[in-house]
Amino acid sequence: MTHIDYKRRQFLQYATIGTIAATLPGFALAESQGFSKAPNSSFKADVEVALTAQTADVPILAGAHTHVFKYTGKLLKGPQSALKELPGYLGPILNFEQGQKVRIYFYNQLPEPCVTHWHGMHVPQVMDGHPMYAIYHGEQYVYEFEVKNPAGTNWYHSHTHELTATQVYQGLAGLITISNEAERKLNLPSGEFDLPLVIQDRSFTNGNQLRYMLNRHQRMRGFLGDTILVNGQENSIIPVKTRAYRLRILNGSNSRIYKLGWDDGTPVIAIGTDGGLLEKPETLPYIMLAPAERVELWVDFSGRKPGSDLMLQSLAYQGSTSPMGGGMGGGMRQGMGRMGMMDDASAQNEVISIAKFHITEKISDSPKLPAELIPMRRLTAQDISNPDKTVPIAIGMRHMTFQLNGRTFDMQDHTEIENIPVNSVQKIRIFHDTHGGMSRGGMRGSRGGMGMMMAMPHPIHLHGQQFQILSRTQTNQGYAYDTVKDGFINSGWKDTVLVMPGEEVEIIKPFKDFTGLFLYHCHNLEHEDMGMMRNFLIS
Repeated sequence: MTHIDYKRRQFLQYATIGTIAATLPGFALAESQGFSKAPNSSFKADVEVALTAQTADVPILAGAHTHVFKYTGKLLKGPQSALKELPGYLGPILNFEQGQKVRIYFYNQLPEPCVTHWHGMHVPQVMDGHPMYAIYHGEQYVYEFEVKNPAGTNWYHSHTHELTATQVYQGLAGLITISNEAERKLNLPSGEFDLPLVIQDRSFTNGNQLRYMLNRHQRMRGFLGDTILVNGQENSIIPVKTRAYRLRILNGSNSRIYKLGWDDGTPVIAIGTDGGLLEKPETLPYIMLAPAERVELWVDFSGRKPGSDLMLQSLAYQGSTSPMGGGMGGGMRQGMGRMGMMDDASAQNEVISIAKFHITEKISDSPKLPAELIPMRRLTAQDISNPDKTVPIAIGMRHMTFQLNGRTFDMQDHTEIENIPVNSVQKIRIFHDTHGGMSRGGMRGSRGGMGMMMAMPHPIHLHGQQFQILSRTQTNQGYAYDTVKDGFINSGWKDTVLVMPGEEVEIIKPFKDFTGLFLYHCHNLEHEDMGMMRNFLIS
């Protein structure tokens, strides 16, 4: 790993915060107070949690324990249900209620800096986990925010500059669930019938230690492991009864894209996406799930025989039309969770087993799938604050470096097109800049170049409020796209969208309530750490 001068970084970090405080109205007093690392006495928290990032040795595979980075939690105030521990290396599940005020004391006991991002949550800049707020070993950061999000599934993870991929890979991630009264009225499966599934791929040494060795080619494609873990465990077998369940699935992998489907061809029923529950259930043959995306499934095991199994799989697909795509070859080894060599995050030539659901008991009582879920107002062109302006997010590459809008990440850098008025609604166009150049108002350049040669899918994540997808346009129609096109859920609220090679996606996004710097970036974590990240300045 590249040597990082943490003391110099800390000096630059504080200089950055001082610059922003001096130039952004309202930031100096209202927002920078959070960086004092002390609780705000006027903030009356309903829930208080102590969350520590530390090293640990935990059982993952049979045999020796694995050395990891791990979030550990302790509930200081609030209902006992607010914090639920999971086995393995993942952090505790944080269960919040819409409208609650939450205070989280974050302690860094790692030998390197760390900051935590509350992924999908609508919170102020100073609480969002921007890398400028990374704290060092022995330091404390106090997060305080009101839960403005509706019922749904979010998550939290490290967001440290140039260390996000390695820290998340080593274990710094956990789920957040949010409930509200509208959700409870639906009588969805709850308690033991509401199951979290965090899917990650990892590689291990013969001594059961995490292996993360990347050459230049591997960094360009993103990390791909040979072992599938679910909730931090290998060979996941989940006992279920003959009734309906709610599955909350997070793709917590660094770069792997999953094409989720059932081994017997049963259709997949989605009831929620990144931003919460859908208006009504949607039935798909499979679901494409990119890193950071969440999907909630309704799965009814009624009618299945005790002793039988249903396997959740990642099906084969071709994600890239470029010469780079090599796919995934080899084969399964040492159980359901391990694969052979993997060559490209944009393609998967084989079926991967994710988790086995084993029917253990026959019962007769089961809830019925609601025909309608949560009403949602669809945003349209009439909602856009400036209909004549479309904000670009151009996915490009120059000098073997992925970029957004022609630039890589700089802690406080933002351009004119990245300035967004607060309390506005913007249309954003996300597309592949295959020509490698920029001009005012859009992208241009010479034909050819590395763009098409290195074309691959990119999961684009925008911090702040959730957005809606307006349209998908695919210019490279063909076999590769046909293997994935029926797996996108384009309704509902999202914070991450998978943009395939040759694809253009238009979204509509509110920028309400909070000013400051809010990130947008590729959630292929290797790409993020290489600088494929930018700031929006909301002011």
